Amino acid sequence: NLRIVFLLYNSFFQLWNYPQIRESLSQDSYVMSRIMDSPLITIEDISYYYSNRLGYFRKKRFLVLHNVSFEVYPGETLGIIGRNGAGKTTLLKLIAGIFEPDSGKIISNGLRVSMLSLQAGFLPLLSGRENTYLSGMMLGMTMKEIKEKIDSIKSFSGLQDWFEEPIRSYSMGMRSRLGFSIGLQLDTDILLIDEVMGVGDGEFRAKSTARMKEKVKSNNTVVLVSHAMHIIRELCDRVLWIENGTVNSLGKPSEVLSTYQKYLQSIS
Repeated sequence: NLRIVFLLYNSFFQLWNYPQIRESLSQDSYVMSRIMDSPLITIEDISYYYSNRLGYFRKKRFLVLHNVSFEVYPGETLGIIGRNGAGKTTLLKLIAGIFEPDSGKIISNGLRVSMLSLQAGFLPLLSGRENTYLSGMMLGMTMKEIKEKIDSIKSFSGLQDWFEEPIRSYSMGMRSRLGFSIGLQLDTDILLIDEVMGVGDGEFRAKSTARMKEKVKSNNTVVLVSHAMHIIRELCDRVLWIENGTVNSLGKPSEVLSTYQKYLQSIS
């Protein structure tokens, strides 16, 4: 028996010295750990149509998502990629409960799901401070939480005295900075992020990207939509590729991104 144990150990040690095998085993360790967990969110065969009214009595329906299924596990960062118009943002809004699927179901087990939006609920006539309260509540924060965090929001946004001025006097960059600073304070079970990496000018872009990376790399459960392949590769545990409203691929970032980039080259 000891001889068998020794031979098995020796064989594994030799295999571990091959870099490609070691890398594969390391990547598969994540998949094995997920088997031990129960999903936080389960998406089962959801489909969604967008309706465009053509007149008083006629409207046309466009299929946005068709029979999409996947799961989101505790503590993971799931990246979603795909071309413009593939249905990525619509999928996030369905998970957040902003839209309702036309068929299928989303099982969230009563967890708090928040979608980080750069300008959620901003009203032009209200000041940055007033819009912070409004937007924060729309994102699921309580009045008490906003009061406790409003100084941090103002400081991170870098708006200074502009924070007390009406939003209508803001540039698009200033609005994005305020929206990002509010979203950064979200304390939620599952955070949905839609293309908000690197907003604002150069200085704020570097600061916001660094803080968002910190948030994603923590124990938070995150679903991240981005066209930045280097961000997806760096931050995500798994990647979901949506193409023409359906799931094209789901798996390890290295494999899915490689296939996706080859596909983009083939159609360019």
